[in-house]
Amino acid sequence: MNITQEKIDNLNSIVKVSIKPEDYRERVEKAIKTQAKKAKIPGFRPGMVPPAHIKKMYGKSILVDEINTLLNDTVNNYINENKIEVLGQPLPKVDEEKEFNWDYNDEFEFNYELGLAPEFAIDFSSKDKLTYYEVKIDAETLASRMTNLRKSYGKMTNPDVSAENDVLYAELKQLSTDGSVFEEGIANTASIRLDLIKDNKIKKPLIGLKKDEVVEFDIQKAFDNDVHQVSRLLNISEEDAKDLKSKFQLTVKNVNRLEEADLDQEFFDKIYGADEVTTEEEFKVRVTKELEDMMVQNADQKLQNDILKFALEKVNFKLPDEFLKRWLKATNQNLTQQELEKGYDDFARNLKWTLIENKIIKENNIEIKYEDIFQTAKKRLDAQFRMYSPQPIAEEQLAQYAVQFLQDKENANRIFEEVKAHKVFEYLKTVVTLDKKEIGYNKFIELS
Repeated sequence: MNITQEKIDNLNSIVKVSIKPEDYRERVEKAIKTQAKKAKIPGFRPGMVPPAHIKKMYGKSILVDEINTLLNDTVNNYINENKIEVLGQPLPKVDEEKEFNWDYNDEFEFNYELGLAPEFAIDFSSKDKLTYYEVKIDAETLASRMTNLRKSYGKMTNPDVSAENDVLYAELKQLSTDGSVFEEGIANTASIRLDLIKDNKIKKPLIGLKKDEVVEFDIQKAFDNDVHQVSRLLNISEEDAKDLKSKFQLTVKNVNRLEEADLDQEFFDKIYGADEVTTEEEFKVRVTKELEDMMVQNADQKLQNDILKFALEKVNFKLPDEFLKRWLKATNQNLTQQELEKGYDDFARNLKWTLIENKIIKENNIEIKYEDIFQTAKKRLDAQFRMYSPQPIAEEQLAQYAVQFLQDKENANRIFEEVKAHKVFEYLKTVVTLDKKEIGYNKFIELS
């Protein structure tokens, strides 16, 4: 067997594999004998089917399978032994003029296209400057967060008249173009949060309503054509919600209002545990610290995005684009040409960043340990649990959940990539110059 590589350019090459009968005969005969021992064919006792009979019936398909296996092993071993850095996977190059007899005496020649990883240098230094934002929590943001927490532990009341941030439990009936109720139209009863309606012209008629009062309601305008929200409220598919043009009759069945919890010890204990916080001032300090910690994470994420963008502009190299497009099509049979062209730029951008990440990790001996992955998984799960309850879950139980979570291959790969990105980010923070800049919460949100 002979295998050679013909370089087309720095990003593309062809691997040629020549196979002679003596390269495959022994493994094909072995495969036939193995099949004979396993085959269940009428007229023969189990395990006693003659190999010649198997060869006559299935020999050609066995030969094809063995040649394919031999090819894959040979090409992959060649790539590994010669330390060729490839992108994607080798693609068979079809030659329409070549035909094989598949008669155990053929000499085969197969060609494979390789997309080669580009060579590039990493030269980040202190001369590279990026802005790092230190976000300050203003009084408005603090007050809003405190209000949300108080509402989360508040009580539900049913006032006589609706106000700006109430929830209307209402019956919705589709209207005809003449304004009358469409008898066979869409009808549903749902809870409508007035604080989610941004259009004041739509919201104003819904304020000051009493039980059993009726108004006309433009649900599409109310929720800015959000098909998910509209489909949920009307209990219809998102596809139907997308095409919906009708207005609705809204009949108030009840007005619900979430009253804020009192700033007392019972409230503080529910959030932070017994006697952890005992005064309104301590509550403000605690909430401010939580917001600041959250903003540090957001500022880090902003810096990470800026570093990624800066790196992709600074470390400029080409990819074997045409090869990669063919590879994507070959490995995603349902991918249309239009989808490929539309999504390729994002794919190429992510691939370039992955190559930069891998080079930084390799050149700087950055280790990714299981403990890093385990602790990150615990943090992600803890954050999910806190969305439903601010009380922390027991450490031992959280660790068990993390172990179960990481047993799923997709979860483990996702956390691994997250840890890898974080390690590279932390490394680059020590290399480039960070120009620290204080910024207010609202201004920072505008930047994000």
